[in-house]
Order: sequence, then structure tokens, then C-alpha cells
Amino acid sequence: MKIGNGEKTPQELAAALNNWARESGEAIKARVEEEVKRNVSKMGFAKEADLLRLERELSKELKEVKELLKSKNSSTSKDTSPKRSASSKSAAKKLPKKNVGAKKKNGKQSK
Repeated sequence: MKIGNGEKTPQELAAALNNWARESGEAIKARVEEEVKRNVSKMGFAKEADLLRLERELSKELKEVKELLKSKNSSTSKDTSPKRSASSKSAAKKLPKKNVGAKKKNGKQSK
């Protein structure tokens, strides 16, 4: 079989056909992936990669908050309750206790 000018051999035709099939397959795959991404986002689904990224961001933010809280707590005193003055402490000790509603031995209520 003689091949004329501009004609290709069967091997060249097979290689060209394989190349075309590979390129077409890659183009179709890219289009399908894009369409899937678009529809998934419309439906509100999240991909695993997105969830992992958000998990890393959240973990980082939590660490920063904990560090801020630690630095804030170390900068303030350990006793954060308001302190009472010495005069109010002694006044509280000196007040007599009242027996409200206490009963005498005979069962009558005291006045």
C-alpha cells in the first residue's frame, strides 16, 4: 500500500486519535467538575476540604482566644472580688444576732 502526499500512516492516525480522545476526556472531566462544584454549592453542601480548612481556622482562633484570656488573667490580680474596708468588717462582727421567731420553753413566741 502506497501512501500519497499528505496521507498518514495507520500508526500516525492511531496516535492522533488517542491524543484527541485524551484531550476530549480532559475537557469533559473539567466541565463536569465545574458543574458539580456549582450545583453542590447551590445545594448548600460542603466538601471535605472546605470542612477541614474551617476546622483548622477555628482551632487557630480558639488558641488565640485562650492565649488572650491567659494574658488577661495574668495581668489582673487573682482576687477579683471587691475588698471590704476594715471598718465594715469589724461592724459586721459587732452586730448582735437576732432570734426572729424564736419560741420560749412554754411555747409562746418572744416579743
